[in-house]
Amino acid sequence: MTMPASRVERVGVFCGARPGARPQHLRLATEFGEALAQRGTGLVYGAGGVGIMGAVADAVLDAGAPVTGVIPRQLYEREQPDESRTEVIVVETMHERKALMYRLAVGFAVLPGGLGTLDELLEVATWNQLGIHHKPLVLVNQGGFFDPLLTLLDNMVSDGFISQEERFVIQVASGVEEALDCLVGPEPRPERPTPPPVAASRTPVAPTAAT
Repeated sequence: MTMPASRVERVGVFCGARPGARPQHLRLATEFGEALAQRGTGLVYGAGGVGIMGAVADAVLDAGAPVTGVIPRQLYEREQPDESRTEVIVVETMHERKALMYRLAVGFAVLPGGLGTLDELLEVATWNQLGIHHKPLVLVNQGGFFDPLLTLLDNMVSDGFISQEERFVIQVASGVEEALDCLVGPEPRPERPTPPPVAASRTPVAPTAAT
């Protein structure tokens, strides 16, 4: 069943428009999209229909959750947005794309990608640092893809360029479900049926002796 788009919160996902060199990246994208939709949450992303971006969006759509893509006019042809199933918003500049994604999303997940992915990650982290917004941000570090970046962030702390508190604006999850717990809360569990009320005992109770 498709969810009503107007009633669904969206998580922003930053990731690559290329598939990467290892199949595990596309598998992660599909797993993340499916799990996101299962939480009753939609997607806002860069509107690309190829690479990691396309895999995430396809998985969310196939699971029945809404997808909003935001893309600059210059990249419209290159990244092949799927307008048949996706709401696509075309903007004029990369700055407008990022600002609108930041406004629409309740939080942000970062999957494997390249320079654009790093740009979006660090800008959201900076906006959190400056108090422009306070939205959760998490790296999905399945397979250790982001380990070199985490080492760099730790070096920034040890060399005095960011505080420990600022470092942990960028949260880290080793898997999909852990990442979603950081963004939208634990996965809802099925409600247990309410047990029938216990019938009152009809056995007479002897009065206690007065003391």
